[in-house]
Amino acid sequence: MNIPESVTVVSHKGRDFYLLGTAHVSAQSVEDVKNVVPEINPDSICIELCESRLKSIRDRESWKKMDIFKILKEKKVPLLFAQLMMTSFYRKLGEELEVTPGAEMIQGVTEAEERNINLVLADRNIEVTLRRIWGLLGFWQRMNFLSTVLVSLFSKAENIDTDMVESLKNKDHLETAMEEFAEQFPGIRRPLIDERDIYLAEKIKSAPGQKVLAVVGAAHVPGIIRRFEEDNDLDAITFIPKELPLVQALSWILPILIIALIGYGFTKSEAIGTATVLIWVLTTGTAAALGAVAALAHPFTILISFIVAPITTLHPALGAGFFAGIAQAWIKKPTVQDIEQVPEAMASFKTFRKNVFTRVLLVFITVSVGASAGTFVAGFSIFKKVTTQEKTLSVEEIRQLKDLDLK
Repeated sequence: MNIPESVTVVSHKGRDFYLLGTAHVSAQSVEDVKNVVPEINPDSICIELCESRLKSIRDRESWKKMDIFKILKEKKVPLLFAQLMMTSFYRKLGEELEVTPGAEMIQGVTEAEERNINLVLADRNIEVTLRRIWGLLGFWQRMNFLSTVLVSLFSKAENIDTDMVESLKNKDHLETAMEEFAEQFPGIRRPLIDERDIYLAEKIKSAPGQKVLAVVGAAHVPGIIRRFEEDNDLDAITFIPKELPLVQALSWILPILIIALIGYGFTKSEAIGTATVLIWVLTTGTAAALGAVAALAHPFTILISFIVAPITTLHPALGAGFFAGIAQAWIKKPTVQDIEQVPEAMASFKTFRKNVFTRVLLVFITVSVGASAGTFVAGFSIFKKVTTQEKTLSVEEIRQLKDLDLK
């Protein structure tokens, strides 16, 4: 058969599987899908999409129905933020190359529907992947990851051309790039790469028919092939993990330790105890308020951030970012027009901060980060305050000093 070089053929238990490795922003990948389907005439076509991602690609207007208050209450801001970042990244590439991101996947769907071929959505739900990544990261890894993503995604993409994107289809180059990313954030590798290789392999193997075509990102092809001879339980990689025990412990231990230090300060003297309370209130409140200022929040939101931070930072179930986000959304509720302009708002940090809808998300993130940073700074300052030895002068020493002063 005359099939593209980007196709890898795997025979397994008497069946033939054709793995078409693609670049997600590639005109050539779209052509590869068009050409390979009639050549193979598969019984099933598997695509690297989940139901929610296919829906978002098909219905470009679906995101306009988002309810900002619901997003805040369900604590989905980090997930939505991450999705918007990824969308922004692919959108920039697509604009440079005049190709719709994910066009090769949509072409696979179109081919399946037009030719009456069984369609299999072979990728794991995007929300499960993001939640598993977030749940397996420690506190400092989360902060490092967010800062890295923000810097990279709000920076202008330069020198991007068709040849560069097509070079990503080379398995070795793309696999090396993902390996380097996984080395920087060790906790990300398994949920982002390995688990999805397992999920894709199992879905592809379970697709009906003698001949199966799988349209997947080129980086996943080697991993899928390695998993073909394995039998894996998908339930083990689709549940939402609880936070790491260390993160859970820290979320309770730190507030208890702060309260204990403040209490210890009062046992030394009322002045020291009062000073520790002021340190806590002013440091956490100011740090959260500065986060709100960085997001161009309303003055009332800045005030709310200052007031709630000293309280919310002492209770793991509460969050300064949540109250700040609610306040910002209540003061200036996003309109339909604001939501319609979200794609344009993702073009730069400046436009992201000016859009009313995305500014609420930014307020949530920056106030949360500010309050967390303030917690550690205040805790360290309080520890120094209560552990510093202060000499108390006796009456006789005071009298001697007065006599010396008179002389």
